[in-house]
Amino acid sequence: MMRTNNWIPAVFNDLFNTEFMPKASATAPAINVKETDKAYIVELAAPGMKKEDFNVHINDEGNLMVKMEKKEEKKDEDKSARYLRREFSYTKFEQTLILPDDVEKDQIKARVEHGVLTVELPKHEEQKVKVSRQIEIG
Repeated sequence: MMRTNNWIPAVFNDLFNTEFMPKASATAPAINVKETDKAYIVELAAPGMKKEDFNVHINDEGNLMVKMEKKEEKKDEDKSARYLRREFSYTKFEQTLILPDDVEKDQIKARVEHGVLTVELPKHEEQKVKVSRQIEIG
C-alpha cells in the first residue's frame, strides 16, 4: 500500500476557503448606468480602491475609458517559517464605454466615495428654437 501526501493541499484549501476567508475570484466590478434629464451617471463598484487607483479619460475615438489597478503584496520576513500558501492581491480592470452623442465631453466629472467610482456625463443643453416667424405672401 502506497501513501501519498495528497491530503495536505486539500486540508489547506478547506481551511482557507471559508466564509471568513473566501477564495478570490477574477470577476469584473459591477457597473450601473442611470439617466436623468441632465446627465448620465455611471457607477462602478470598487471596494477598497482609492482615487489614485483609477484612470478615467476620453480616448482618440471619443469613448470613455475607465481603468483601475491596485497591487498589494504583504511580506512577512519570518525566517523560522515557510509558506504553505501565499496569496498576492492584484486587481486590474479596464472598460470602454461608447458615449451617446448628447454628452458634453469637456464637462465630465468623476469621484470616488465609499468604494464606488461615480462618473457624471452631462448632457448638452437643449436649445429651444422658436418656431414663430412671419410668412411672406407671394
